[in-house]
Amino acid sequence: MLSINLAQHLKAVGLEWQLQKNDFFHIPDRGFDDTVFVVTDMTVLVEELQGNLAITFHGTVEWALDHVWVTELVWLPSESQLREELERHLVGEAEPSLVLISTSDGYRCEIRFKGEFLAFEAFGVSDVYAMALLYVLQNK
Repeated sequence: MLSINLAQHLKAVGLEWQLQKNDFFHIPDRGFDDTVFVVTDMTVLVEELQGNLAITFHGTVEWALDHVWVTELVWLPSESQLREELERHLVGEAEPSLVLISTSDGYRCEIRFKGEFLAFEAFGVSDVYAMALLYVLQNK
């Protein structure tokens, strides 16, 4: 799973979240530092309250939190969501514009962005895709 730190950086540079069932997210500054939540139809729902999208909590966690605005959350995109977002931002680059390579220390993601060849390395696939996406979003 993507680190919360990288997810916070992605949010800060403008990565937008289109809510989907089974998405993971983090709630900062509410005492849930080590807790990852998931959008489901059982305990965490997406609802409109007072004309705004909100995540509402039911069942086992309702004692702790009634709702939180989606804009306050930090989305923890999955490996496939990160790859799709990265590919979307690389449309129009020369082929191949995205390559994932397994290394002895983890993974290397190689991209071609604005005609330049770049490589990013990390232990996990999600983190390496996030690092490349972060670079692309910061340098649009």
